[in-house]
Amino acid sequence: MFGMDLPQPPPPEAGSQGPVGSVEAMGFPSPARDYYNGGIDLNRLLIRDRTSTFLMRVSGNSMASSGISHGDEVIVDRAVSPREGSVVIAIHDGELVIRRLVSRHGTMILSSDEQPLGQAEAVAEETTIWGVVTRCLHHV
Repeated sequence: MFGMDLPQPPPPEAGSQGPVGSVEAMGFPSPARDYYNGGIDLNRLLIRDRTSTFLMRVSGNSMASSGISHGDEVIVDRAVSPREGSVVIAIHDGELVIRRLVSRHGTMILSSDEQPLGQAEAVAEETTIWGVVTRCLHHV
């Protein structure tokens, strides 16, 4: 190949089984070896629709009780319809905020984990639900 001779294994001696073709690791084999099904595709696992999904970094601890902390990244899908209990990204008073959408006495409100429910902001006409948080990438 390419004008040179590649080294060949020595011929087997009489009574030998020839050169070793593969080597098994010594010790107890891993039980997980039988269950390996390929790699993990994070895009397929975390993103349902690439055209409507965005990654945003959280600033502040308003949703800390829900496990969403300052500096975490959240995956936001704009194609998912918000419903009661959804964590959403909303445009409220001209700012992007992360809140939980809660129904109280028939009115939808934006609730922070860190404020009493009585102080939650009602979803006003000028408030826009920008997208629904589908995952939180939490730093450890």
